[in-house]
Amino acid sequence: MLKIYEATDPAVEELLAAPPPDTSRVALVEEIIAAVRAQGDAALCAFTARFDRVELDPARLQVTAEEIRAAYDEVTREFLEALRLARERIYAFHARQVPQSWFEATGGIFLGQLVRPLARVGIYVPGGTAAYPSSVLMNALPARAAGVPEIVMCTPPRRDGTVPAPVLVAAAEAGVTEIYRVGGAQAVAALAYGTESVRRVDKIVGPGNIYVTLAKQRVYGQVAVDMPAGPSEVAVVADANANPAWIAADLLAQAEHDALARCVLFTPSPELARAVAGEVERQAAVLPRREYIEEALGCFGGIVVTRDLAEAVELANRFAPEHLELFVDDPLAWLGSIENAGAVFLGPYAPVPVGDYAAGPNHVLPTGGAARFASALGTEAFVKRINLTGMNAAGLAALADAVVTLAETEGLTAHAAAVRARMARREREGRCDRKSKP
Repeated sequence: MLKIYEATDPAVEELLAAPPPDTSRVALVEEIIAAVRAQGDAALCAFTARFDRVELDPARLQVTAEEIRAAYDEVTREFLEALRLARERIYAFHARQVPQSWFEATGGIFLGQLVRPLARVGIYVPGGTAAYPSSVLMNALPARAAGVPEIVMCTPPRRDGTVPAPVLVAAAEAGVTEIYRVGGAQAVAALAYGTESVRRVDKIVGPGNIYVTLAKQRVYGQVAVDMPAGPSEVAVVADANANPAWIAADLLAQAEHDALARCVLFTPSPELARAVAGEVERQAAVLPRREYIEEALGCFGGIVVTRDLAEAVELANRFAPEHLELFVDDPLAWLGSIENAGAVFLGPYAPVPVGDYAAGPNHVLPTGGAARFASALGTEAFVKRINLTGMNAAGLAALADAVVTLAETEGLTAHAAAVRARMARREREGRCDRKSKP
């Protein structure tokens, strides 16, 4: 199921490379967006019936307060306690990320920035046949920590038209202000352009299927969006002392997401490589989602035996995975060598699932190699920075010659004239002051 490669094998290059994006559904996504823009709520209901097999009246698009209250009666006390523990940890982590406004004055030049939260953001939470309350927390709590006053959630309904109780409770606990039972590209279009029921937002975040991803790419510019979401990924860098059963369990935890998940182990130990491959076979045999696991590991997974740990880290950096586990004796000693990863998990007692749910850092992470240039979803995604510049006459004088020279070099003579006019006035006022002195 899980092939073992030498690092010099040409097949390793294919293992490291992200699959090309799927653009086969672009035309359909554009059709959906155009229809929502033209027909509003009617299009949302029509596409919900077409894709989710749910008949909705426009009056029922928004989840009511009564439904949210009833959802609390459907969840267990254990779930609510676990959810609140995760909520507190996730909120505390993201509250520390909030950028600050600042202002400083030196030599008559006043510089700074104002940090303001976005006014209204949309979060997309996958759903339909599954429930993902953790995705609600990870998308809504950074926005709340940033001070966003309106947090709007869209999620696909189940066949009976309802939203799962755990998702509704998570939304209430995370401070979501509006919930709509609509998913797919049509939800993205509604958030971007607005309908009779859904007011447009300033930014859309949250993972979804290929239709959601393509729709977010198409509406970018009309609204801001976060990173495109691709199949789940994990890379494990392990030394000879690592526990093969635990590594296998971590690889399987990512492989069960879907058949496109990418799961790779990098290790200098051939013995560990063989042991992990055997454990994967043994553990996968009893897992309910074995079909997905076998396809993911067979097509996109592998074990790469390297010269040493340094080469293992080098290959992991080239992979730029969504999740990176440093399953080594001294993970902090290798942390400084990590350049590309959405999130790093240090040591054998920090498996990725802990980060998925309750550790605190966000689980919305760059995939498909985007960790080379992108970061985890965080509080800074929900604020905007406004630059401040102020000067008195002395401050302008200190920069005037440089500004005039650069403006004239670029042929922008009016720019230079705007500065010269002020400097000429300063010179006149200075001469008058000198003449009036005894």
